[in-house]
Amino acid sequence: MEKEIIKEYPLENLTIIWKPEKCIHSGICVKKLPRVYNPREKPWIKQHNASEQELIAQIDECPSGALTYRIKGEIETNKNNIPMTTVKCKPNGPLLVEGKLVITDNEGVEHVKENITAFCRCGASNNKPFCDGTHNKVGWKDS
Repeated sequence: MEKEIIKEYPLENLTIIWKPEKCIHSGICVKKLPRVYNPREKPWIKQHNASEQELIAQIDECPSGALTYRIKGEIETNKNNIPMTTVKCKPNGPLLVEGKLVITDNEGVEHVKENITAFCRCGASNNKPFCDGTHNKVGWKDS
């Protein structure tokens, strides 16, 4: 088993932690703080080019968790350390998502859901993106 590569980039009260094996190269870091992150340079992270608040805000958007941080005296963290959300496909029915969610619909309205939320997979729901049971009426089946 190979040892995980972990790079640390310290500041006064914050240390950026980068785990390259977890990176999915979404580019959010480079787009949000190009003066800090430049994959064509060595080192590719210039942590002194932004405030600690700017770095925390950017790192909290890392979708893979490859970038995390540690605040002096605390444990490594980022918003990816939230409780696990689970997704199950119900046979011939909706996607069942369990966890706390904020869903923004196509009109920009936010819906906060907790516990289990059923999302339409058949396309026939009159309450999209949520399932309203129409898949039963139209006889929709998994393909």
